[in-house]
Amino acid sequence: MNNELFKRRLALVGLAPRTLQPPRPLTGRRPRVSVVVPCYNYGHYLADCVDSILSQDGVDADIVIVDDASPDGSAAVARSMAAGNARIQVIGHETNQGHIATYNDGLAVIEGDYAVLLSADDVLTPGSLARAASLLEANPSVGMAYGHAVAFTNTYRPPVRTEPIGWTIWRGRDWLADRCRTGRNALRSPEAVMRTSVLREIGLYRPDLPHAGDFEMWMRAARVSDIGHIAGVDQALYRVHDKNMHSATYATTQAKGTVFELEQRLASFEAVLDDSSSDRELLAVARRSLARRALTEAIRAYHRGEADVWPVDELAAFAERLCPRSELRTQWAALERRKTGAKRSFHPLYQPRERIHQAVVELDRWRFRQAGI
Repeated sequence: MNNELFKRRLALVGLAPRTLQPPRPLTGRRPRVSVVVPCYNYGHYLADCVDSILSQDGVDADIVIVDDASPDGSAAVARSMAAGNARIQVIGHETNQGHIATYNDGLAVIEGDYAVLLSADDVLTPGSLARAASLLEANPSVGMAYGHAVAFTNTYRPPVRTEPIGWTIWRGRDWLADRCRTGRNALRSPEAVMRTSVLREIGLYRPDLPHAGDFEMWMRAARVSDIGHIAGVDQALYRVHDKNMHSATYATTQAKGTVFELEQRLASFEAVLDDSSSDRELLAVARRSLARRALTEAIRAYHRGEADVWPVDELAAFAERLCPRSELRTQWAALERRKTGAKRSFHPLYQPRERIHQAVVELDRWRFRQAGI
């Protein structure tokens, strides 16, 4: 795909990045990329993860494995790998300290030009680090580069795209504004490569944001630097299984985790945006987008006939706390109609309404694959 066609695709969905650049290969010096691998009971995945890092071309990659006192013997697996390879360092916790401390302990000791946080159950795609480093080397104003992360399972690993079609450079403020407009995180995590100097400037993960720490950190990066996206490639593979922390602990796609997820996103916005007039405007946009999301989830619970098991009242209370009802009249009216008229069984209008919702979701996914936001 040529750069002009790529530009037209972005314009089609109303996106206007700071610059669009043709991708360029990494030339000159070999940048050093430090990859922190937090591990808790993922010893059986470590070899796959580590191999995907050590096999990266074009960069000098080193690894810091941080084992959080795993009872499954992960630390022993990690140390056996490090014993035969000077590029691997192991930090072992004597007691379990949780994932935020595990992340921070690894990031605190890295020495590379660029930093990656890669969970022990995830893997990098071939050429991932060189593609990101190339963008960062060519654009000193960019503090973080990312592409697409593809979900995979223990039984199915999809083919991946490794030929970029373009670089999209966003002003940090514009990228942050889009996060406020959508209220959504644009990354999973393993596909992000951050300039270490930016990481040192903004600080490490916040312990008070256990679920949204990545989201908050990336927004902090956007406050001090531009953000780059590598279009047309899959930079990492994100493993989906029943032991995923967000699936097992936070259950953010289930009834019990929905409000928690929204609260964590709100806390992230409030942590990043200060009391300046421009930030207050962005925070108001973020609060409205999160309120809209909460009301949408409450309405969909009625469509599915699941209002009795979903936290409809909590979602409504969250939305009302965030912005005046007058700003979301349509959503509030729809929810009130469901409350007074919808039956507890599968609503007859569920299918057409759900198709519309899914069409919007698919358009959003397409938009994300084009520009990463």
